[in-house]
Amino acid sequence: MDHNHEGLLAPEVKVEMKTMETFEAFKAANDERLAEIERRQQADVLLEEKVDRLNRELDLMTTRAGRPALGGVARREEIASIEHKAAFESYARTGQVDAIRLVESKALNGAVAPDGGYLLPPGAEAAILARMAALSPIRSIATVRPLANSALKKAVYPSGANAGWASQSAPSNTVGSNQYAELAFPTMELFAQPAATQAMLDDAAVDVESWIADEIVYSFAEAESAAFVTGDGVNAPKGLLAYPTVDDASYAWGSLGTVSTGASGAFPASNPSDVLVDFTHTLRSAYRQHATFVMNRKTQSAIRKFKDANGNYLWAPPATFGAKATLMNFPVVEAEDMPDIAANSLSIAFGDFRRGYLVVDRVGIRALRDPYSAKPYVLFYTTKRVGGGVQDFDAIKLLKFGV
Repeated sequence: MDHNHEGLLAPEVKVEMKTMETFEAFKAANDERLAEIERRQQADVLLEEKVDRLNRELDLMTTRAGRPALGGVARREEIASIEHKAAFESYARTGQVDAIRLVESKALNGAVAPDGGYLLPPGAEAAILARMAALSPIRSIATVRPLANSALKKAVYPSGANAGWASQSAPSNTVGSNQYAELAFPTMELFAQPAATQAMLDDAAVDVESWIADEIVYSFAEAESAAFVTGDGVNAPKGLLAYPTVDDASYAWGSLGTVSTGASGAFPASNPSDVLVDFTHTLRSAYRQHATFVMNRKTQSAIRKFKDANGNYLWAPPATFGAKATLMNFPVVEAEDMPDIAANSLSIAFGDFRRGYLVVDRVGIRALRDPYSAKPYVLFYTTKRVGGGVQDFDAIKLLKFGV
């Protein structure tokens, strides 16, 4: 840019330009340092000092109190994201930790021990969670909450939010603490360990961040999908089928209500569709408006043959691309971890899962580079913390294939 016109720029634009110039100088000097280390096993002292000086300048530019805004909050976040991406890529390719440590220290993540790995850039984390929402059946219909801490504790009132009209009923502050229940949703560590060749990491055309995301997303989604259905709550989320059950006629808070088909391991031989009609109407109307069926593909295949009294099929294929199949006009979500139809199996769930089931995600997905355990491959031990469990026992019902 013509220096004669530089004075016309806004102060924040000048600061932004200077920051980017310094960052480019830092990258060039650091690349030169890495090349020297590769050639000579060590870098020139003056070059090390230059990199450290530029590093300190960048730190001051981005953290100094009262600095001019770099194009607003969105622009600052964009620059931070670019820095994080570059620092993580350097760490993944070479194992150099200085830049990624600096990024995490500025983001107040410096207290996390280095042996826990380093955070994937926010863009990669968001992409992984978005893809998992599409791949993980229960996550796609449940409430999902991000956490900064390792667990969520929630106070609940079994009959609802204790609402009423102040002039006609007792105010809420007269409710005793013993009438509330506390639910805990701890997060557990989920891991995957993709392996890369050094040749792949040296290839500048390979986006290492995207490669890690592609490698782990299916493993993560498969593992948590099983846990959200059958997990025992020990070092894993507590699954839907791990809770106590009770016949819906004797329903009590803390258990999931069940409706029996009346035949062991099967639907009744005559009018089997009547069971489904009765089953859906055990759910209160407030929940039924947003209810979804959950079952595996074998169970869905059996139900697909059912007709109503007028000869109409109860199951219908998706009406549009990306939509879900429906059963009696309620969406059907296919979850392979739901049990096959068998004696006393709980093979179909029906309810408002947004209100009924809670998934908690601890913010941050970490990757630890390990070039030693599986030579000549480089492993990336990647972890995220996730938990889950039922938060409203009245919102979900189970169909029991028994008498």
